Amino acid sequence: MAEHAAEPSPAYPPELPVLALRQTVVFPFTVQPLAVNRPVSIDAVNRALTGDRLLFLTLQKTESDDPAPQDLQTLGTIGILRQMAKVPTGGMQILVEGLTRARAQAISRTENQMRATITSAPDRAESSLEIDAYVRRLRDLIDRAMALATGLSQELRGVIMAVDDPVRLCYLLSSLLEIKADQKQQILESDRVLTKLDLVSNALTREISLLELRNKIESQTQQQMTDQQRQYYLRQQLKTIQDELGEGNKSETADLRTRVSEARLPESVLATVTHELDRLDQMSPMSPEHQMVRTYVEWVLDVPWSKTTEDRLDPVEARRVLDADHYDLDKVKDRIIEYLAVRKLKGDLKGPILCFVGAPGVGKTSLGQSIARAMNRTFVRISLGGVRDEAEIRGHRRTYIGAMPGRIIQALKQAGSANPVFMLDEIDKLSVGFQGDPAAALLEVLDPAQNNTFRDHYLEIPFDLSRVLFIATANQLGTVQPALLDRMEIIELPGYTEDEKLHIAQRYLVPRQLEENGLPPGALQIEDAALRLIISEYTREAGVRNLERRIGTIARKTAARVATEPAGQPPAAPMTVGARNLAEYLGPPRFHRETVFRTSRPGVATGVAWTETGGDVLFIEASLLPSGHQNITLTGQLGNVMQESARAAVSYIRAAAAHFGVAPDFLEGHDLHIHVPAGAIPKDGPSAGVTMATAILSAIRDEPVRSDVAMTGEITLSGLVLPVGGIREKTMAARRYGITTFVLPALNEPDLAELPPEVREGMKFILASTLDDVVSVALNMPVGAAD
Repeated sequence: MAEHAAEPSPAYPPELPVLALRQTVVFPFTVQPLAVNRPVSIDAVNRALTGDRLLFLTLQKTESDDPAPQDLQTLGTIGILRQMAKVPTGGMQILVEGLTRARAQAISRTENQMRATITSAPDRAESSLEIDAYVRRLRDLIDRAMALATGLSQELRGVIMAVDDPVRLCYLLSSLLEIKADQKQQILESDRVLTKLDLVSNALTREISLLELRNKIESQTQQQMTDQQRQYYLRQQLKTIQDELGEGNKSETADLRTRVSEARLPESVLATVTHELDRLDQMSPMSPEHQMVRTYVEWVLDVPWSKTTEDRLDPVEARRVLDADHYDLDKVKDRIIEYLAVRKLKGDLKGPILCFVGAPGVGKTSLGQSIARAMNRTFVRISLGGVRDEAEIRGHRRTYIGAMPGRIIQALKQAGSANPVFMLDEIDKLSVGFQGDPAAALLEVLDPAQNNTFRDHYLEIPFDLSRVLFIATANQLGTVQPALLDRMEIIELPGYTEDEKLHIAQRYLVPRQLEENGLPPGALQIEDAALRLIISEYTREAGVRNLERRIGTIARKTAARVATEPAGQPPAAPMTVGARNLAEYLGPPRFHRETVFRTSRPGVATGVAWTETGGDVLFIEASLLPSGHQNITLTGQLGNVMQESARAAVSYIRAAAAHFGVAPDFLEGHDLHIHVPAGAIPKDGPSAGVTMATAILSAIRDEPVRSDVAMTGEITLSGLVLPVGGIREKTMAARRYGITTFVLPALNEPDLAELPPEVREGMKFILASTLDDVVSVALNMPVGAAD
């Protein structure tokens, strides 16, 4: 027999982290997945990741959960960490590749750190006729095993047959065969190739005997029998095989089969689950795929395939519930009543795809809960803010470690029914990452023509989403993908007027805060004048979120006074909060009407803008600076569109200077500075064009703009005033600031019809087609007076 040294192995560090293995051995030249859960093992993996990714992998002599150095075999394998994924339970799933044998000269442990001083012990290369004969015998045995085990892939046979090195062949077969860990350790420790080949040959021969026994059992049990008898005999057959393997009786899938029989699954789902359970019965619990299959089956059984709630199809009762929970919002309520009415008449109707658009605090999320209550459905919500991975929506494929379904299927499991009211919150906050576009994944979810066969990547079984009532929410539509927008029915929830906020506070907010702070009804009375003062001077918002916080502050201070009263004394009289003593609870007012002060000097004009939180007022300032060089300076964090609007306004005024009674060379020897205060807040959009033009004219003519006038509109180089959006929100913002005259584009006249009567009352609306119409009101300059 010829014997020669193996090829020089690379130099390995003399000391490596130790990963103790239970019931398995990692061989050189093989790749193996491992589950890591113990603290000492997790520490070893983490230290390997921060270094050269090398580990010393060795078998435990005992089953201890906290092994000591003396509990470990001294001969193991140097392995390199190829992949690592954390699992929700706190452990890890890793993939290691064995490199070479190594012997531990010393193993030490300090708390959760275990290290070993090692020397490499590579296998010696040997060749002889006897070894060649053994290799040929192994190949014959592999052919016999492949012929008996018809479920094995022929590709695996090709991989095994392509291995020429006897040692590698031994290690590869040892990793594939189901043999005990101590026998695997014996194969690893053997220094002679013949000994390794003999041990592997015996193990493979035993495996063939088991396969032959299985075939014998099959031939004996294949007789005439009913489907029920056939299932019984197949389980008996499996039990016999397990007894021969010494694994005993497997009953862990019995509870899963019971759940399957009780679940009333659709036919296609039942076939898939049955197939996976059959696979699970045939797997060893030590197989890495065993837990993956079990988790998959449990997920499929948890999904409500056939469970639904019965809709309340009474439009009158549904309207009563909606009115009891929310004030106003008639558009949304009418749409839900229409859906229920059609369902009642037609009997079957796909769920609508709605999108509520409005400022924060107007009640989008709570309205979804109210709709679910009105329809007698369960309510489920997922937040899409910041989601940047397509797999968050459609799930991960089962081939990945730690894979799980997407948020849609997870939410349906949480709802427990296949027809919930499903809220997709903050759909305008979706992001795009390198993992894919989640908005593209939502296209199928929100398409009534496709979502009846929605496929999650993890389940890979079609699920019918057409029974779900989807409600998306957004603060603005500009960031929503157009194709996604096209699939939704947009319902705008405008900001509330002061009168509407007053009604909401009286009917909902004050009673809710009394209850949340432990105050009995009647213990606190907040007068209408105090509520109006809170709305106008302590909050400035389109919704009522901050209003409720201020009412909550009053309720907490009242609760503190009630709780500190001496025991045994009669209850004090109800506390009343009015306009006079409101500052005792909330401090001085936070907002003031500063329009008159800000516009009392030339060059300042009042504009209105739409923001995600509703409408707001902007004071735009312009100033001519002497000793300049005709430069135009724009400050206040203005976006590109807003900067272009300012330059267009300057260009038009220069072109029509004589028309406005100013010198054509008004910039000669001057610089023009345009500033929009609140410089820390980015601003953009074309609607401030007329406001900028008015402020520039005011500065040039040295005439102040009327303090009771606010304006909005886009300006062109020819002086035309173009329409803009958000008229309702802008009008309410102007009213909050005490504006009595509102200049808006003439083409926005239809938007005035949507304003509530209390907003229109006391305000004068000027419809402007050109800049002449604006300045004639704002600067008291008659049109054409300068011609």
